[in-house]
Amino acid sequence: MCGVRLGVNFKDLIPKTPVKLKDLNGKVIAIDAFNAIYQFLSIIRQPDGTPLKDSTGKITSHLSGLFYRTSNLIEMGLKPVYVFDGKSPALKATEIERRKQVKAQAIAEYEKAATAGDIAKMRVYAQAATTMKDYMLDDSIKLVELMGLPWIQAPSEGEAQAAYMTMQGNADYCASQDYDSLLFGATKLLRNVTISGRRKLPGKNMYVDITPEVAELSKILSFCKLSHEQLVDVGILIGTDFNPDGVKGIGPKTALKLIKEHGNLETALSHIKDYSFPVEPNEIRDIFLQPKVSDDYKMSWKEPNTQGIVDFLCGEKEFSEERIQKALERMTIGNKKQKSKTSLEKWFT
Repeated sequence: MCGVRLGVNFKDLIPKTPVKLKDLNGKVIAIDAFNAIYQFLSIIRQPDGTPLKDSTGKITSHLSGLFYRTSNLIEMGLKPVYVFDGKSPALKATEIERRKQVKAQAIAEYEKAATAGDIAKMRVYAQAATTMKDYMLDDSIKLVELMGLPWIQAPSEGEAQAAYMTMQGNADYCASQDYDSLLFGATKLLRNVTISGRRKLPGKNMYVDITPEVAELSKILSFCKLSHEQLVDVGILIGTDFNPDGVKGIGPKTALKLIKEHGNLETALSHIKDYSFPVEPNEIRDIFLQPKVSDDYKMSWKEPNTQGIVDFLCGEKEFSEERIQKALERMTIGNKKQKSKTSLEKWFT
């Protein structure tokens, strides 16, 4: 069964550097909110794939991931800001429809696995069927505000806005699992922020350690000997959310070779017999090079509303108050460390 595409496939093409999150103390991390929430919804489940729910049947896996993972970041002194998607570009409609079909197929396969009592497959198909509902986004924004964190509504793609914030110097890193952030111009892409730790491989009785890693655009361009525009062209050949199929038979290494040999996408395509794009390639290119972003945002970090968090997560969503209180204590320590660091920096500048 095929999975859901999440961005361009640059996994084996570009250099990445492992990093310890605690070493990013004081850094502003612009997090692609939809990407993070989707990861929480997908990963935080029972062994049979059932997500966490409250007594009304509403899913709470995303809130669990959002609260505990973000509190860990704050404890380590990071300054997260969540960036939420706006209206998707029209060209993404094909990929969105494809994802719906994949999820529908996953639901059907989940039912078969449930009938057979195959718990391992139930979890795999449940993860593939992950969807986001409006109430999940509303709850996530409410929790982010209660935690005293800024959030930004992007006019279009959240990762484009987060990437823009790094380009403007308002954020040190753009955090997402998708390499598309680099095509949007993110100066530093921070991956595995929301899913780091020991994870089970889908469909296998094996575990791997997933660690945060940084991909720097300037180093990538130097390593690949490309311009940013050429990197976008490589991505289009491979396939993006806006032309999911790319060019048949063209993988990352071949795409890189073609662009390096011919200089740009149009010339490379003239040497390929069979290909098709939903629109002129330049329209896809412009989504990455001239994305819809906004300068209309402000960022400020406040003390968390501890009682509000307890009322919301424990009172409404039925989380364990003992666990929530412990996480809040760690957040408070992290906030104090951050304030001390900021005061010290001001003293010496």
